[in-house]
Amino acid sequence: MRKHHRSRISLLGSLLLVAAGAGALGGLPASAATAPVTPLGQVVPAPAKVTAGGSPYAITARTRIRVDDGSRDARRIGNYLAGVLRPSTGYRLPVTDDAARDGIRLELDREDKGLGSEGYRLTSTGRAVTITAAAPAGLFHGVQTLRQQLPAAVESDDRRSGPWLVAGGTVEDTPRYGWRGAHLDVARHFMTVGQVKRYIDELALYKINKLHLHLTDDQGWRLAIDSWPKLATYGGSTEVGGGAGGYYTKAQYQDIVRYAASRYLEVVPEIDMPSHTNAALASYAELNCDGVAPPLYTGTNVGFSSLCVNKDITYKFIDDVVREVAALTPGAYLHIGGDEAHSTSQADYDAFMNKVQPIVTKYGKKVMGWHQLTSVTPAKGAIAQYWGTDGTSAAEKAQVAAAAKNGTGIVVSPADRTYLDMKYNKDTPLGLAWAGYVEVQRSYDWDPGNYLPGAPSSSIRGVEAPLWSETLKQSPDIEFMAFPRLPGVAELGWSPAATHDWNTYKVRLAAQAPRWDALGINYYRSTQVPWPAE
Repeated sequence: MRKHHRSRISLLGSLLLVAAGAGALGGLPASAATAPVTPLGQVVPAPAKVTAGGSPYAITARTRIRVDDGSRDARRIGNYLAGVLRPSTGYRLPVTDDAARDGIRLELDREDKGLGSEGYRLTSTGRAVTITAAAPAGLFHGVQTLRQQLPAAVESDDRRSGPWLVAGGTVEDTPRYGWRGAHLDVARHFMTVGQVKRYIDELALYKINKLHLHLTDDQGWRLAIDSWPKLATYGGSTEVGGGAGGYYTKAQYQDIVRYAASRYLEVVPEIDMPSHTNAALASYAELNCDGVAPPLYTGTNVGFSSLCVNKDITYKFIDDVVREVAALTPGAYLHIGGDEAHSTSQADYDAFMNKVQPIVTKYGKKVMGWHQLTSVTPAKGAIAQYWGTDGTSAAEKAQVAAAAKNGTGIVVSPADRTYLDMKYNKDTPLGLAWAGYVEVQRSYDWDPGNYLPGAPSSSIRGVEAPLWSETLKQSPDIEFMAFPRLPGVAELGWSPAATHDWNTYKVRLAAQAPRWDALGINYYRSTQVPWPAE
């Protein structure tokens, strides 16, 4: 595994040189005239439209970050940007609502309907960089593009020499899909609040907007529930391999939700059922059909557990859990799992899901589930998350497509494309291989819009990259499996289909490596990617 480290930043050889005259650089030293400039739009995800040209903008000691007067959102995003830029540049970069026309400008134009709720326009001239959006999320996404247009050294937490140049021209950018998700399994191995926040920051850089938290499974229950306290204190007391496990208090979970929101990610909590429930069954004997609690489980098998479908207490339990989780979660969706229910008959599964879905809607949430949900009638507004592979039966794919034709939204997460816990190859030290090996090109080189036969393109809500944690314990483990595949899935969700090209993408991806080094991100150096020399 690649060690978690910082290395000397070098953009030469990984970014094209763009000559800029000294006069265009506003009096900077002559050496800046030949400094490497990231060509406009050479970022991940690829922007929808790029018009390059004109003088680059240089961030200097005189630069101000100018935000709309009276917009708390714009000021908050401005402060976030300043927090990114100050350590490496050493500049003060005050955030101000002074309306002068120079500096870095963050403008909200709610009448610019063409940008939608997440789009932005970035214009760079010799005098200013202006990011315009119709909504705060768009401003934030524009800031991520600005970060990637700057030298990778801007991500360092100590002062670097610069210069800090942004290529001239205009980027106009809106996402292809509204659902660009990343899933994190904190049940198999517990992840601390700090580890989750670190992943959120990494996701935000690539314009991911959903964080799907897999909070419960056979090996652990990770969220405090007041009405059933042993779920966390006992059911959360272990993990795969027999470690100490852990759980989030309600305050800690809300802290994660707020932090994600500050990066414009919506948290989607998952309470998996009726299977993947051994931690709950071990905590409360009455949830078992025979009234006998099984022991806690620390292995990795699936499909052996099931809530007792025919007991009234089961639905009291689910009502309580959904009520408490919904109250903590401002997002629209609550994920009820529903996969690998091998110990539940189809008749019992159908009866169970037909009782559980109304509980979710009763508490103001929309239903989300793995694609096995389509074996019943999904609730109005529900989303089914497809996790099949190329080898999934035609009948199963047709079942999902039929639900899509009837109005169920589909988020595509094919396991042999987007599951970030799949090994890259036989020598990968982490991860699993039940869906096959998933190298970087395979993860990127497909189209969500036409992947599922028979599903209308209008039914596809977007993509999501799940990361299961049977073999993952720490942030370097998460990063090694997520990078470099996660940015490719993010691009599939954001960028127009017309920009999709492996040969150009792999060059843009390779240019991310110095940025990951500066951020201390542990990543896999796939031989499919032309990484810059170390």
